[in-house]
Amino acid sequence: MLNMSKNEISIAGNEGFIEVGKFKLGYCIEGTGIPTIVIGSAIYYPRTFSTALREHMRFIFIDHRGFSPVPEFVDQADYEFDVILEDIEHIRQKLELGRVMVIGHSGNGYMALEYAKKYPQHVSHVVMLGIMPDLSEASNQQAEQYWRDSVSPKRKASLEENLRALHDEKLSSSSSSEYFIKQYIQSAPRIWYDYKFDASPLWQGIEINMEIFTYIWGTVFRDIDITNGLDVFTIPVFLGLGRYDFLAPPCLWNPIRSKFKNLTVRVFEQSGHTPQLEEPDMFDKELLQWLSKSQ
Repeated sequence: MLNMSKNEISIAGNEGFIEVGKFKLGYCIEGTGIPTIVIGSAIYYPRTFSTALREHMRFIFIDHRGFSPVPEFVDQADYEFDVILEDIEHIRQKLELGRVMVIGHSGNGYMALEYAKKYPQHVSHVVMLGIMPDLSEASNQQAEQYWRDSVSPKRKASLEENLRALHDEKLSSSSSSEYFIKQYIQSAPRIWYDYKFDASPLWQGIEINMEIFTYIWGTVFRDIDITNGLDVFTIPVFLGLGRYDFLAPPCLWNPIRSKFKNLTVRVFEQSGHTPQLEEPDMFDKELLQWLSKSQ
């Protein structure tokens, strides 16, 4: 039985929430095997990993503050990046997880890597998926160039049509959670190998704290330098990328790959931004093979 204060944690089977300050961070535990924290949304990310992989991993899907119900008032001190990293450690301790593998997809990959740098004694492996080295203007311009140079006219036309439809919709605000999610869904040609893919079911029941997302994604990840500390970082890292990911093109990693001491890169040929969902059989095979070789 878990030894926790009932004021800090609420449990319903293998899911619940942990209170951290003003925030309630949800979690969901599924599968058996290697304890694996998946950082992001405890609702979204269970929908992206295969049932088969749950036979090898005990997934602990956790919210960060950007996916938590919005408190009445927060200021920037409540969602600085180091606070987010401390939340991960707080949850690990509260759930008595011991040493874990950490997974982060898209911007959540920065959280996984930086958490592992801060608490290497508690991390066995790091997995980053669908991620750029940073979200700087230079990286975004390179991604845009990759889109312009390598995309078929049909895919480009599909994106233009989708964004026109988004513009015509009556949404509450371009800065709202609703708009952010709808824009992501309508940007399918940039995000998915199948550019007609409808991601709506993945987002059902999810609300985003846009104040936190705007700051973390727009400022922290814009300025982040993930090469800091890599000279002493020896934990094995798996970097999974999609050939058709036009948000985070694989080519952007070439200048810094050599900075990692123990990096394995896999580019999935029929995937965009989310290879674990788009090519589950191949993803599972590659991940498990990497794990078996890096124990």
